[in-house]
Amino acid sequence: MKKKLISLAVAGALAAPMVASAQGTNVTLFGSVQAEYATVNKEGQSSQAHIGDDTGRSRWGMHVTENLGAGLKAKAHVEYGFSTGSGALGIARERWVGLANDNWGEVKFGRVQSPFKDFAGGMTIDPFAYTTLQASGSGGTMSASANGLGSGANGFVNSAARYDSPKVEGFSFSGILMPGDSNRLDPANVIAPSGSFAGSQSNSGGEDGEWDFQVAGKYEAQFQGHNLAVFGGYSRDNISTRQRTGNAGYAPLVNNEHIWRGGASWSFQNFKLNGQYENINNAVGAATCTNAGMLGNPATGSPDSRGQCNSAMNWGGDGNIWFAGGQYDWGNTSFIAQGGMTNAHGLAGGASRREVSSFTVGAIHNLSKRSSLFGGYQRAMIDDRNAVFRDSNTYSIGMRHNF
Repeated sequence: MKKKLISLAVAGALAAPMVASAQGTNVTLFGSVQAEYATVNKEGQSSQAHIGDDTGRSRWGMHVTENLGAGLKAKAHVEYGFSTGSGALGIARERWVGLANDNWGEVKFGRVQSPFKDFAGGMTIDPFAYTTLQASGSGGTMSASANGLGSGANGFVNSAARYDSPKVEGFSFSGILMPGDSNRLDPANVIAPSGSFAGSQSNSGGEDGEWDFQVAGKYEAQFQGHNLAVFGGYSRDNISTRQRTGNAGYAPLVNNEHIWRGGASWSFQNFKLNGQYENINNAVGAATCTNAGMLGNPATGSPDSRGQCNSAMNWGGDGNIWFAGGQYDWGNTSFIAQGGMTNAHGLAGGASRREVSSFTVGAIHNLSKRSSLFGGYQRAMIDDRNAVFRDSNTYSIGMRHNF
């Protein structure tokens, strides 16, 4: 009996500081686990099948909120991603600290997502986001830039500050500023020995190319059961000295990247329609895709050779991308049809024009509020003057559980 009392006393003493530190603080553990069987059949090549989570939906993390009083809250967020199809322990996703207030909004500092990804369009209007049927990257109808400023799966911006406003009369806006020298922060941000860009930029900025930024705004309204959202934004990725001098053949063509985005979403009862348009000038980050966005790195061989970056522009070139989709909810099942086109302009004396059009059909069935099944088919049709990318057919069926 005495041993039990001593054990309880010791346990109580150890637990006391934990309870005290939790007063006024809310700690939430969250995550998502996904696996899908996906097959990519590229024209002229054997099919590439995979069981796992190439697009990086699977994740786990911790979100902390502390009430500081007077409506002010301190926040912290740490998140890691992993693949259910491999033994990898995890990759860094969002990592930030911040302050929030209902009156003036929220500000974050650290490694964050861009507004083009989770605020205005992007993955907010793609029901197949984080699956092999996604619109970004291999889907070819949304930018998936490796610098983190696009809609690419597992694309984040390092060394950044982000602000999100409260909603006022239906209006809200978000902005991000990246002041650091990313080539000192990210060893992958280098120029290939051959002198080509070759998808080497994994984040924005770089020496003499810092102070990249992105801003986005949207308006949301409801009228007699109709829900309408209109959004737009601007993104700027400043070219760095290293990027310019490391691409001698393209140096005269390289300037700061500018991307304009606009779009809308409408829903009524069980129907939903959405779409967006992106206009790109002087592609820098938009000349790349994240590995998750392209379903793997084609340079590393099988099984990653199934990957293809259909939404990329030519390095230093212009182009545009549009996306449109529709959804009908029937009970616990959503039926989805979407598609669009990427038009990468050619360069004088350089890379040739490339056009990619694709369509996707499929369904998502909710087994519960946390678990769902999904599947579908995607067809990508490519007119590539460089004869690098090929037409492809993608089939997928998978399951996801959120916790």
